Amino acid sequence: MTYQSITGRLSYGGSIMFTIGSFEAKTHFAALLERVAHGEIIKITKRGVPIAKLVPTESNQPSDRQKLALEIRQLRQGVRLDGLHIRDLINEGRRY
Repeated sequence: MTYQSITGRLSYGGSIMFTIGSFEAKTHFAALLERVAHGEIIKITKRGVPIAKLVPTESNQPSDRQKLALEIRQLRQGVRLDGLHIRDLINEGRRY
């Protein structure tokens, strides 16, 4: 039995949604996550009853990551340690 033979295709809001049983989902979880990372939606069933759906996150888009990096850079502008040393801050955090 191949991976393609244990999945079914359904249309979901213009995207392709694959259906897979819970046992097969557990067995092929890493592959399913890879497919979800590429934008696919996976529906997991238990004894034919839908119980879960794997969907890509919205923040997985490259533009969101770039926007976040830009915001972090803007926050860092003008922040100075004013005589403090990184090593002192690290050691202070280790005391607790």
